[in-house]
This record gives sequence, structure tokens and C-alpha cells, in this order.
Amino acid sequence: MIQKRWNILKADQPKAQALQQALQINETLCEILVQRDISTYEQAFRFFRPSLSHLHDPWLMKDMEKAVARILRAIGKQERILVFGDYDVDGTTSVACMYRFLFKLHKAVEFYIPHRYKEGYGVSREGIQFAKSTGCSLVISLDCGIKSVELIREAADMGIDFIVCDHHLPDPELPAAVAILNPKQPDCEYPYKELCGCGVGFKLIQALSQKLNLPEEAYMGYLDLVATAIAADIVPLTGENRTLAYFGLQQINSHPSAGIKVLVAQGKLTSPVLLSNLVFVVAPRINAAGRMDDARKAVQLFIEEDPEKAQHYAEELQNNNTDRKEADFSITAEALALIQGDPVMLQRKTTVLFQEHWHKGVVGIVASRLIENYYRPTIILTKSGEVIAGSARSVNGFNLYEAIHACREHLLGYGGHFAAAGMTLLPDQVAAFSSKFEEVVAATIAPESLVPEIIIDAVVSFADLKLSFYNILCQMEPFGPCNTRPVFLSRGVFNTGNSKLVKEQHIRFVVKQNHITITGIGFNMASRFHLLEQNHPIDIVYTLDLNEWNGEKYLQLKVIDFRLSE
Repeated sequence: MIQKRWNILKADQPKAQALQQALQINETLCEILVQRDISTYEQAFRFFRPSLSHLHDPWLMKDMEKAVARILRAIGKQERILVFGDYDVDGTTSVACMYRFLFKLHKAVEFYIPHRYKEGYGVSREGIQFAKSTGCSLVISLDCGIKSVELIREAADMGIDFIVCDHHLPDPELPAAVAILNPKQPDCEYPYKELCGCGVGFKLIQALSQKLNLPEEAYMGYLDLVATAIAADIVPLTGENRTLAYFGLQQINSHPSAGIKVLVAQGKLTSPVLLSNLVFVVAPRINAAGRMDDARKAVQLFIEEDPEKAQHYAEELQNNNTDRKEADFSITAEALALIQGDPVMLQRKTTVLFQEHWHKGVVGIVASRLIENYYRPTIILTKSGEVIAGSARSVNGFNLYEAIHACREHLLGYGGHFAAAGMTLLPDQVAAFSSKFEEVVAATIAPESLVPEIIIDAVVSFADLKLSFYNILCQMEPFGPCNTRPVFLSRGVFNTGNSKLVKEQHIRFVVKQNHITITGIGFNMASRFHLLEQNHPIDIVYTLDLNEWNGEKYLQLKVIDFRLSE
């Protein structure tokens, strides 16, 4: 296992004490809330008691009036409308929501998802040709379009209007669309800037419903799909996103749409379904459609109301996901063998690997897997037609996009952001690009960025760990970026002698601190079992879980890391 560094967060103590007096709960929990910018009774009340009344007025979004007016004009004049979206979870759920909503009002609606490998990301020329060939005079793009300046101009020349619903950062030049809905665009006064693409589409549906005097159910019924998009797109779990996710999860656990219902059943998820279940079980199945085949079937699943037909589409996604897992597993094993068999590569500050037979749909996943083993900026390349295409993933605190930008002389094209990127290059440039990338990263990366970091929210003693403490932790759900599941550190903990190896890979901990004994599980930690056998106190980092046995509930630790106490 890679040695990790521990970063213990600190809270503003006067604020934490004032909050503790107001809430009358454990002070450690108040410290965690203060770290998350919740420092007053009113903020805590909104956090612990989400309400649909916390949703913002959709009309505050720039161009909302224009977007609603253009759609209602299209419906009134019986124009054909095309709903266009990206091939990932955010894009396919966005398209499904908008298509289902519009189809109830207006039957002349089509949808289009670009093929990941034939068309690439965003608004495509093929998509515009599809709109023209099917007689669509209005395109609503979801989760894409903000950077498609040229193509939207071409569409306008053909008499096709665009409404762009996007959440990606705009360039200085905006597309010449009839309306642009994007909270991140200049002059947009919408109070919450971190919506995902499906969230922006939801606000348009909300505004249309209000304009048409439809009941709340007309737009609230899509919250299960919105929550799935929020989970998959790794957007902050703050403000409006948290409210949408909270009520979306309620819907998933009580009356989900047919598509979500079969995916939950297929994943063998037990109630209550949590946001983490959507991230690790539901989202990979949806994404697998676009990675391995055609993402249209994900939309077909989400617009299908017949449970039997929904089951058929879910089985297709399951097959794609099985193929994805097999490709992911075999390529990761090959990639690890290449690194382990090359002494020079073992010493590098980067990993750049190329095999022309690797499946393009999983290279990004494989890059992330390699970082779990060799914590450094990683690029996985494969053959794509006549060129080489790749996916890059970064480590904490290192700007990957800037490093790739510095190697642009060797690339045909590239795009991305701080933590992830993609690129294309000619076959004869692979070696030169790999060498230059290593040179740039080695010269600019801070040594601490090459050591994985565990963020620890608080130091606690076992005496703090009561069911009442855990119950309040559960009310902090849903967990995600900017509201992660709290991680705790307990110091000077002793092995009771009952800890043991499980399946030769994992450790079952039975540990004690000041006469309080707690059990826990540490996955893939078998290589460090000898530390427990030294009869020396340890410091242990974990999250809290609840176990039920014979009708009794007791807390257990999900161990993340441990080391000998100083």
C-alpha cells in the first residue's frame, strides 16, 4: 500500500462552541459543520431540514424568459423539436427528463445522443444534420453547447434555432443561440452556480411548468433522474444541489421511474439507496452504454414506462457494463505489468502508457486505477482510427491541463481541466510526448502532490462514538463533494488480540481505547497486519458504519488507514 499523509482539519473554535450552544449536540459534530461553512442555527436548520421551498426561482436564470417563449412558440406552431445531449449520465438523464416533459405537451419531439467515438463530445455536425433531415427547427442542447460556437452558427444558417442548457465554464465568445441557460455565464444572476447539466434542464422544465400553470408534480417527478446526474457528475453537494439530491433520493426510495427502479434492482441495492450507491452502482451501468456501444439505449431506458421493456434496456446496459469491467480489469493488469517490468518507469514522476489494442472506452478508468497503485499524473493512450487518443488523470493539487498545454507541440488536439483531460496525437509523436510530459511534470510538481492525502475531519475518542452521534451523522446525508462522509482519527488504540485476517486480503479489527472495544473492517490491508501484532498502540483513521446482528445495533469502523502511535 502507498504510504499516505494525514491532513487533520481545524475548525474555528469560538464558532464551533457558539454553534454547540445553539444546537446542543456533540461539539465534534459542530466543528465539522463549521468546517463546512455552517456556523449559525439558521444555516444548520436549512442543512439538516432540506425543503423544496429552498429551490431558487428558475426565472432568475439569464435568458429563461427567452427559452420558455421560444419553446412555447415551437409548441404553438407545431414545430419539430430535437433534444440533444451528451453520452454520459448527466447528458442522458438531461435528455430523458426534457424529452419526457415535452412529449406530454407536444408529440413532435425527437432526441439525439452523439456517438462517443464517431462524433466526440458536444454538439456534433451529424446531430445538426439529423435535425435538418427530420425537420427540426429548434434544438435544445443539454449538458453541452456552450463551446459550440461554429456549429450553432452553421445551424442558424440552416434555419435551426438553439437553446443551450449547459453548466461548463463558457469561453469569451458565446454561441449565437436564441437563449443560453448557464449559471456560470457572465451577467447571470442565478444564485447557485454549481448545477449539473440535468439540474439546468430541470430549472427550464420548472419554468415551463409554472408558465403553463401545471401542478408541481409536472416537474418534481424528474428528481430521481436529477439526483442520479448530481451523483455521477461529481458536482458540489451544497445549496440547491443538496436539496435536489435529498428529494431525488426520497423519490428513488419510494416511487422511482421505471428505468431507475430496474437499475436499483439490478444492482441488488437495499433500501435506503444512498447517493454513494448511485455513484458506484447505478452510474457505471449508465455510462457503460456510451463507453462500450451507444448511449441512446440509456435514454430509451429512462423514457420507457413499461417495466418489461425497461428491463430489456437495463439488461443491455448490464451487458455493456460487464464488457466494461472485463476490459477495465484486463487493461489495468497489463498496464501494471508494463510499469513493474520497467525499472526506468518505476522511477518516473508520471505514467504514460500506450497499447493500440486497448479499448478507448475505459482508458480514463484505467488511468484512475493506476493512480491507486502509483500516485502520479497518468495518461493512457490507445489507437483510434489513424490517430492515438488518450485520457489523463491528475493527483491532488497538480494542474494537469497546464502540463498537457506545455506539451502541445506534440499534440493534434487536447481539452480538459485541472484534474482530467483528453488528447489526440500522431503515432510518431507518442515517445516525444511521453518524454516531454515527464520533463514538464518533474520540473513543476510539488513533492507533496506525489503522496496521497487523507483528509481527517476530527480527532475523537471511542467514548464519543454513541448511536446518538451516528444518528446525527446520518442526517448529514447525502454525502458528496464539499459534504463528504466525515473521517475520524482515534489515537492510542490497542489491538485486543482478536483482530484477524479475512480471506487473506482484509483485516477484521477488534480494538480498544480506555476499556471501550469496537470492531471494524479494513479492506486490502492484509500486508500491514504485522503492525497490529506488535502489541504497540496504533492511531486509526476510519468512517463510521452501523451493524445489526440479532436485533441489536452497534457501531463499527470502516478503517481507511492506521499506523503505530508515536
